[in-house]
Amino acid sequence: MKYLNRGNRATKEGFAEALVTLGREYEDMVLLGADITSSVGMDGFQKRFPGRFFSMGIAEQNCVGVAAGLALSGKVPVFSTYGVFAALRTTDQIRISLCYNNLHTIIGGAHAGISVGPDGATHQALEDIAVLRSLPNITILSPADATQTILATKAAYENCNGPVYVRFGRAAVPDFTQDDQKFEIGKSHTLKQGDDITLIATGHMVWETIVASDKLHEKGIRARVINMHTIKPVDKDAIIRAAKETKSIITVEEHQVIGGLGSTVAEVVVQNHPVPVEMIGMNDQFGESGTPDELMIKYGLTSEAIVNRVLNLLMPDKNQ
Repeated sequence: MKYLNRGNRATKEGFAEALVTLGREYEDMVLLGADITSSVGMDGFQKRFPGRFFSMGIAEQNCVGVAAGLALSGKVPVFSTYGVFAALRTTDQIRISLCYNNLHTIIGGAHAGISVGPDGATHQALEDIAVLRSLPNITILSPADATQTILATKAAYENCNGPVYVRFGRAAVPDFTQDDQKFEIGKSHTLKQGDDITLIATGHMVWETIVASDKLHEKGIRARVINMHTIKPVDKDAIIRAAKETKSIITVEEHQVIGGLGSTVAEVVVQNHPVPVEMIGMNDQFGESGTPDELMIKYGLTSEAIVNRVLNLLMPDKNQ
């Protein structure tokens, strides 16, 4: 099946659109901003529902504490800032105030991954999944494009009862998800069928993996492509089925391979049906400043890099 790019859009645009839509439908939704309201896509809600928006300034830990209080008061608070601050600066508060009390709060982890670009290592969230997925009660969503971010954010509000982390980026990426796609938390989407190998991707890397699959098909390799949009709870059934049917897996993520999607998939595989698992992502290193495209190429997060890794795994002798 061919997937068409309907135009490049930043996933943060999907988050912004979903907030406005949900704000119209649900009066109990309130937003907490941390100084960079427009940058993370919360300004649309602020303009339409000013009485339900609170600017907290550069005080991310306080934002989480206030969110907990609002949740205990019957509201559904949404707090968003750069992922490095939303997930890492606030880890203690998320753990105790939100997760321990299992409070329905949506955390928007914006500008995630290496593709933040010029802001450099300090602002590139590459460890947020690893840190947060270790916390009980939290749900972690990592949508592939703007349209799926809309669906994920709606699901975070309508289908969850505890804390939810929605991870999204700054750079414009291909928007290929259909508007009527069924988005179910904990159930991945198999985008392409194949029996030679499985490629499991999340976030911005899903499109690169689709392109890689098309290139591999031209070489006679049928790669299964799975969009793992939910990291926690992860779709164990899809992973186990892939392990049994294709006998090898490569994970692809814009995140550290330690503790991220790769680790998540490996845990499922080793406990249920051990097969070779290789991981494409950031290899225990920080990023740097540069354009998104430059950084994706340098750190091997492109369709070409995925193709080469598959060829090295399946045909090591021919690909020397």
